[in-house]
Amino acid sequence: MQLIINGEAQTTAATTLLQLLAALDYEGDWLATAVNGELVHREDRGEHMLNDYDRIEILTPMQGG
Repeated sequence: MQLIINGEAQTTAATTLLQLLAALDYEGDWLATAVNGELVHREDRGEHMLNDYDRIEILTPMQGG
């Protein structure tokens, strides 16, 4: 499946957002995720099916000052 992840085209075998996050080694409760501009809550990631050319945004918190 072809996806646009944080602005970059990538190919993946993942079919759900949760599978995609695992394949990309994203872990933790502090992630924010959106598919095609719509926020996907943490509890819904395992059920959110992906489609070819979906635009995925994955945001992680940054530390610093």
